Amino acid sequence: MADWNSEQYLRFKAQRTQPSIDLAARISAKDPREIIDIGCGPGNSTKVLKERFPNARITGADNSENMLESARKNVPECEFIKLDAGGDLTAFKDKFDVVFSNACLQWISNHARLIPNLFSMLKKGGELAVQIPVQFEEPIHKIIAKTVNSEKWRGKFTNPRIFYTLSDGEYFDILSELTDDFEMWRTIYFHRMAGVESIIEWYKSTGLKPYLEVLTETESKEFLGEIRAQLEKEYAKQENGEIIFRFPRLFFTAKKNKE
Repeated sequence: MADWNSEQYLRFKAQRTQPSIDLAARISAKDPREIIDIGCGPGNSTKVLKERFPNARITGADNSENMLESARKNVPECEFIKLDAGGDLTAFKDKFDVVFSNACLQWISNHARLIPNLFSMLKKGGELAVQIPVQFEEPIHKIIAKTVNSEKWRGKFTNPRIFYTLSDGEYFDILSELTDDFEMWRTIYFHRMAGVESIIEWYKSTGLKPYLEVLTETESKEFLGEIRAQLEKEYAKQENGEIIFRFPRLFFTAKKNKE
């Protein structure tokens, strides 16, 4: 997949940042010294962490050069490194007081291996804090999947997006193997959107990105036209003309035993 586009991603900065604010608020660590933000993107979540823990040394990590370039400009007081979170993390074993990841892990495979690897980066008494979008039952997710797999379009996508997110129960079992001190919860955000075009613009930097980058300009317009027509049927306008864009997210925190 081509590199991420930080400008497109930040078109909905406030909405994308709120879950990281909510997750950071649930971290119980009193005075963490070393924090890493896995999948930091353009640095909006890293900035949230710096504001929450001003005395901590915070490192943002991402595998996108475009995102890291933006992050370094947006949050110059923090350090940023290129890192594949799905790779070998042994160099960071027992290093951090907090390992934080907001809306990133859904892009990485094998969570049964990934979550323990992230947990291994914690010092004793450290805390893992994660947020993962869980959009599977929402109209936008179903519409994209239906369109991508239609007879007209499926031949265009030799590498369709794979969703690596597990069920709530599977995450519970993984966490319970690591520690007896963890919490899980879901929040549904009701984003106010001017219309379905706003949803399309939101998804151009995430869920639609793998498909748009392999289509020609003409194909992209036609593809998005089909998506748009279906969205208009599914997302009713409110009395003021806006639409409600529901966005469920799964959160969990897990603490590493001190002994």
